[in-house]
Amino acid sequence: MKSLKLCMAASAIAMAAGAAQAGEIAVIVKTTNSNFWQNVNLGAQAAIAGQSDHTISFDGPASESAIADQVNLVENAINRGVAGIVLAPSDTEALAPAVRRAFEAGIPVVIIDSALDDAAEGTYQAFLSTDNCAAGEEVAARMIAEAGTTGKVAIMSYVAGVGSEIGRVGCFTSYLEANSELTIVGPYYSQSQMATALNQTTDVLSANPDLVGIFGANEPTAVGMGRALVQAGRAGDLVAIGFDGNTDLQDFVREGVLVATAVQGSFAMGEMGVNTVIDILNGEAVESFINTGVVLVDGENIDTPEAQNVLY
Repeated sequence: MKSLKLCMAASAIAMAAGAAQAGEIAVIVKTTNSNFWQNVNLGAQAAIAGQSDHTISFDGPASESAIADQVNLVENAINRGVAGIVLAPSDTEALAPAVRRAFEAGIPVVIIDSALDDAAEGTYQAFLSTDNCAAGEEVAARMIAEAGTTGKVAIMSYVAGVGSEIGRVGCFTSYLEANSELTIVGPYYSQSQMATALNQTTDVLSANPDLVGIFGANEPTAVGMGRALVQAGRAGDLVAIGFDGNTDLQDFVREGVLVATAVQGSFAMGEMGVNTVIDILNGEAVESFINTGVVLVDGENIDTPEAQNVLY
């Protein structure tokens, strides 16, 4: 019976696509309280500009840890009969039932930024993301190049179990373990709260005065980490690398607080995510995985076009 329902849902999506269904595309992100996700919104707005067949809505919970609120936003979008959904899931498992319900309702779903659990495979049409594992390895390679192969490196992470965190921090850790004798301190989870990351980093610095490196794995965490380094008078004393590229992190790179920050194509996630939904609605074939890329921005390349195109 379940297989029959999925086949019927697939047929419904195909019929909707063949009809080039117009209507609302719901863009639902992890939180609206972040420059990263607001840059995703700018990309989504750019995708929708200049055409009249579709509109977009943009929403997200107050924080990335408010997973039940994000589930409700997806359920509400399904209930009002949107044409398509672009979703950045805050939890690999909790959002899967809602995505399955959208699939069964014939609503195409494009996932961005963080993957869903393997059990959700086949219930969404495309996944657009930074290759977070490759990005974590790139950051780890830079950490080794700058800090050396021995000593302690602290990991300031964000929300445990999120797909992007699993790849980014997991592969950062694995690369360090395989290619150096660096000892990992942490990870510590800020719940993507800047103030929490600041306090955690302050404590880590106090407890580990011999740190040679520290990694802040997403925007609010890296900002809190940077501020803690400045307040503790440790800026420039150890190799600090961030992730994402808002103005605070750009300033930290320019001031030498951060050696570098790895910046995702957040604008591209929004623009390409909406365009992918439109392609599906128009009956066009899309790739199941679309890499939106990452640039390691440092003091030498921050003013180049490559870096400026991803900073926000």
